[in-house]
Amino acid sequence: MDGAESISKERRRQVEKEGYAAEHDDEHDEGELALAAVCYASPQRIYILDERARAFMFIDPWPWDAQWDKRYTYESGNTLPEPGKYTRKERIKFLVKAGALLAAEIDRLQRIKA
Repeated sequence: MDGAESISKERRRQVEKEGYAAEHDDEHDEGELALAAVCYASPQRIYILDERARAFMFIDPWPWDAQWDKRYTYESGNTLPEPGKYTRKERIKFLVKAGALLAAEIDRLQRIKA
């Protein structure tokens, strides 16, 4: 199965097994789907500057609660290593998730009436 087919299969799984259909995706109207995709796609941890802090503070841009994060974190209890140490199989898995989330965000934007 090539990359596009893998992404399509993952998107179908998200809709059919997880219930993340159009109605659900439409609730995420502040770029959360794309932001989660970026987090999954990055080969290294990424951080954003929290401008509300009174000092320099960088935070993980993951848009939802840790329970929804399939990347490695101590809080979620996952056992995967840091992104720079993923195996080839793990890396592909996260890229496929990222692609499916981007497809969901594209679909969501296309549903918005101009």
